[in-house]
Amino acid sequence: MTYNQVYSSWRRLSKEAIDQHILEALSQNINYYDSLKMGVPASHLDKQEFAPDSQVLDGSTFLKTLINNPNHIGVHTDTDLSEPYFSGTQRLEAEVIKIIAQDILKAQPDSIDGYVSSGGTEGNIQAIWVYRNLFNETYGLEKDYSSIAILCSEDAHYSMDKASNLLNIKLVKVKVDSETRAIDSTDLKNRLDLLQSQGVDKLILVCNMMTTMFGSVDSLDDYMAVIAQYPSMTVKVHVDGAYGGFFLPFTNPDQPLTFNDDRIDSFTLDAHKMLQAPYGTGIFVIRKGLLKYSLTDSAQYVAGMDCTLVGSRSGANAISIYKILMNYGPYDWAERMLALAARTTRLKNHLLELNVRLIHFKDSNIITIHRDFISPMIALKYGLVPDNHNHPVWFKIVVMDHVKGDKITQFLNDFKSQKIE
Repeated sequence: MTYNQVYSSWRRLSKEAIDQHILEALSQNINYYDSLKMGVPASHLDKQEFAPDSQVLDGSTFLKTLINNPNHIGVHTDTDLSEPYFSGTQRLEAEVIKIIAQDILKAQPDSIDGYVSSGGTEGNIQAIWVYRNLFNETYGLEKDYSSIAILCSEDAHYSMDKASNLLNIKLVKVKVDSETRAIDSTDLKNRLDLLQSQGVDKLILVCNMMTTMFGSVDSLDDYMAVIAQYPSMTVKVHVDGAYGGFFLPFTNPDQPLTFNDDRIDSFTLDAHKMLQAPYGTGIFVIRKGLLKYSLTDSAQYVAGMDCTLVGSRSGANAISIYKILMNYGPYDWAERMLALAARTTRLKNHLLELNVRLIHFKDSNIITIHRDFISPMIALKYGLVPDNHNHPVWFKIVVMDHVKGDKITQFLNDFKSQKIE
């Protein structure tokens, strides 16, 4: 991290300023109790169960937003095309997307669309849906998707399998090295040969920015070096940064998976992982001009662009991201992520002194330990997650904010005294 880095939109605000911005945004949203509007099939949360004047709401603009119940249906990076009833909080969502696209992922100003999604699974499916439809329209496929394939590593998130099933597209997973987790270029070439023989010439490549099991980062250059040997193949690239999107750009500011690389068109990030927003909060960002391929023309009663997979969604999720980002600001957030990475490195070094077989990638907060070095008691006591619950080979430790020195010390003491059978 460097303090010389300039952030165009992201700045730290006082809690009072953050709350004032949110309250002003809520005041610009519809108030169902006072408004004459009767055409919207929505209202505030039920006031018998969620009392709008409860003292519990005092001091919590997130809970006030939840009660206000704004609907953020559609995409608000072009606010002129949004539903007018919730313009205040939709504007804050657009600000969140701008910060993530420009200040974290290094996009050019006003070059990105996006929205607050339910999480990485939705964002990954959204991207693949967009590119499938782009290929269909561009090449006149008439919904014959047999010439399209999703390409990813075998470490990719299981949402790729869901996308393949839902969107009726082939899924091809490339083998990785068991230790480095880098893609096997020979296996990639063999799979591309097979795809070419099957008439596939359009690829949706999903690149990982920190896998959830190992924290590994795919090399886009490694993929493209092999794909370049197949000049007839067209490629659209999506980055799954559900885990790493709020982490890696701060622990390694020079990491290459950004919008500066014009081969990359979209990213998924999860706010409910490192950002510690409520579950069901993610971000999908994509270059302008592409979301039109997922526009649902039949939703004529929705103002603006309903290009999203989910449709109606709570604006409270966007407000939670806004509050967190503005509370820390870019420099304090970077220091927070760097502290977790440093704590992880210290734990890794202790384990290496014990000759433990493990995988850890520089700048990450994940350590994955081979099963031969973990007893069932340790795995159960510390909730270490296996790569496969039926036939585990690796167990992972994730150094989150609550995993502090006392827990790490206790873990190491137990680890040293464990009996492995």
